[in-house]
Amino acid sequence: MDIFHVNWLAVLIAPFAGFVIGPVWYGPLFGQAWMRASGVTTDQVRASNKGKLYGTTFALNLIASCSLAMFLGPSATLKFGVMAGLLTGLTFVSTALGVTYLFEFRPFSLFAINAGYQTLVFTAMGAILGAW
Repeated sequence: MDIFHVNWLAVLIAPFAGFVIGPVWYGPLFGQAWMRASGVTTDQVRASNKGKLYGTTFALNLIASCSLAMFLGPSATLKFGVMAGLLTGLTFVSTALGVTYLFEFRPFSLFAINAGYQTLVFTAMGAILGAW
């Protein structure tokens, strides 16, 4: 893929999908279950360096967005973007998480919550990249 044919505005916007989905996913939908399964406490969340946490999250999602944009190519459509994002989340990302979680003996519920979130974020990023 030629990096000059990437829609860089879409690449910069797509990482924000996680910031829109995350507060709902890790809040009212699965917040309590995630905290139990991960062992993260409310005190740890409050004490975290939010700038570092969200800044690094944006940088990592930006790398993922850029890679996904190059994978989609310059003639991607909304439909192709959604399907490619969905399959990327379900296969590449979720399976990699799954292998790690197996060897770390983490609970299946934590895998399901995190893999579901990543799949949804990659699907949304694919939609943004494909629509532009």
